[in-house]
Amino acid sequence: MRKTIRSKSWLLLTLSLFLVLAACTSNNGGNDPSPSPSGSPDASASPSPSASAPPAANEDGLFNISDFSNKKTNQGEPLKGGSLNYGLVSDTPFAGTLNYVFYSGTPDSEVLGWFDEGMLTWDASYVYTNDGPATYEASEDGKTFTFTIRDNVNWHDGQPVTAEDWLFAHEVIGHPDYDGPRYDSNMTNVVGMEEYHDGKADTISGIEVLGDKQLRITYKQATPSLITGGIWTYPLAKHIFGDIPVAKMSASPEVREKPIGIGPYKVESIVPGESVVYAKNADYWRGEPALDKVVLKVVNPSNVVQELKSGGIDIVGDFPIDQFPDNADMSNVEWLGVVDRAYTYIGFKLGKWDAEAGQVVPDANAKMADVNLRKAMWMAVDNDLVGKRFYNGLRWNATTLIPPSHPEYHDASNPGVTYDPEGAKKLLEEAGYKLNGDFRTKPDGSELTINFISMTGGEIAEPLAQYYVQSWKDIGLNVNLEMLEFNTFYNRVGDTGEDDPSVDVYQAAWSVGIDVDPAGLYGRDALYNFSRFASEENDRLIAEGISEKAFDKAYRLEVYKEWQELMVKEIPVFPTLYRSALAPVNNRVLNYAIGDGTGMYVYQIAVSQDQPFVAE
Repeated sequence: MRKTIRSKSWLLLTLSLFLVLAACTSNNGGNDPSPSPSGSPDASASPSPSASAPPAANEDGLFNISDFSNKKTNQGEPLKGGSLNYGLVSDTPFAGTLNYVFYSGTPDSEVLGWFDEGMLTWDASYVYTNDGPATYEASEDGKTFTFTIRDNVNWHDGQPVTAEDWLFAHEVIGHPDYDGPRYDSNMTNVVGMEEYHDGKADTISGIEVLGDKQLRITYKQATPSLITGGIWTYPLAKHIFGDIPVAKMSASPEVREKPIGIGPYKVESIVPGESVVYAKNADYWRGEPALDKVVLKVVNPSNVVQELKSGGIDIVGDFPIDQFPDNADMSNVEWLGVVDRAYTYIGFKLGKWDAEAGQVVPDANAKMADVNLRKAMWMAVDNDLVGKRFYNGLRWNATTLIPPSHPEYHDASNPGVTYDPEGAKKLLEEAGYKLNGDFRTKPDGSELTINFISMTGGEIAEPLAQYYVQSWKDIGLNVNLEMLEFNTFYNRVGDTGEDDPSVDVYQAAWSVGIDVDPAGLYGRDALYNFSRFASEENDRLIAEGISEKAFDKAYRLEVYKEWQELMVKEIPVFPTLYRSALAPVNNRVLNYAIGDGTGMYVYQIAVSQDQPFVAE
């Protein structure tokens, strides 16, 4: 889908943002809940009680995420039953790959979080606990884990979750016909997985079913990552998927139309890409959920404020940050906030994906292969100003590829590459990119045109992308922008393994896992390594970060400090903004929190009255 700016109003908006910027110098292992909506409250809805006052801006009009609470203040007593409406904010339908084994995008994970969950939970330090659907014990050498599934953990159809289901998930992911993104270094660390994947063995030798509810997995290498995200914890219902060819599973009705899980709510109905109605799972293993029903619907960013004010939706899990200042005093909601486990970044296409080998293949002749060109493009953009002017301080300049959501590992002493457009021009000149009229040529004298893709979204998505284009133009680079909706964007950038050769540069976002290990986006065998960057030094540091030596925390901290330095030097991508996550929550909602390690669970969410409060 191509989208170009044609209207005068768009041009004026974009120009005004450029002028503002030019005039100044200067963040549940995938189980985060998300609820949704259906209709407005009737006219008899009660006036809202007083909500907790939102954090105030400082004298410069900037907010600080540390001023927000991540837990909702309960007002009133919970009803028995009731329903809740949740808004999934997006300008595009969710893809509808509703199974943890196969999904790839954040919108689908929001849908999944209501009806499915993994076998293990984690604490505030991102370490697996024994409080989830299964417990675990590790061997003395840290390589063998024995898991015991609780007796009352069942699929939504009443069938018990078994060790065979957990094994089956590994077999599907390791199968050569598997078309999802989960076959990675965590999977190949399982003893016998590579032999099974390559067709040299009929079974995965490192996984043993000890009984209906007990599984043992042996890993090749004991790593600190195993207990912070390196274990695959999502079973796959073998009694449902066992007769479906692996190549057809991800597109099957069992994934798209009638998905099944073990979570507190069951999928009752789906309007593909638009909405999901969930009904209470009365047999949920933690206890009967407080609500009878949850309705999730996609809400366009341009409509989200009106939906919240009218009570059409009770909760938005990821509110558009740029709309917060004008709506901070909304009377019928309480604003929650956390440092997000995420960052936005600009990526450079440096190779392609080899599907047969399951790894990236760098191309020394790629258009963006010169690190001087990449560094100049980073130097040209003022992300500190972007965070202030576009996001009022609730996103801020990013420096390295480990965000402050992992404060011990984030290297706050590393400044990244600082804003210096004059230095960028000098760097390009010295590297042979000479001006020929308005734009620079390649060092060989040929034309240089850079194709840049970014995602549509809220009102500032395109002006922000245009700011980057203008910043690069200011240093003499000819950059063509194409705006794409979420699903098309990730298809073009390579989430299916097919890299669009017309894409040179892209702006994307990355949600960091509970484990700090960066292999999922930057490993040689990571499908999500969309830049297609690989080097021996990157391989070494990623391996060292999960080595047995890395059980020494000081050693691991030093490895990841060195890795952050490497990526600032090599610049296969550069981080632009660290992120806040804001969630407006209707005052009738009880027992709700965002972020990790809160000790609050989806099944506990309740409401204090039948109708949502409306804004005064």
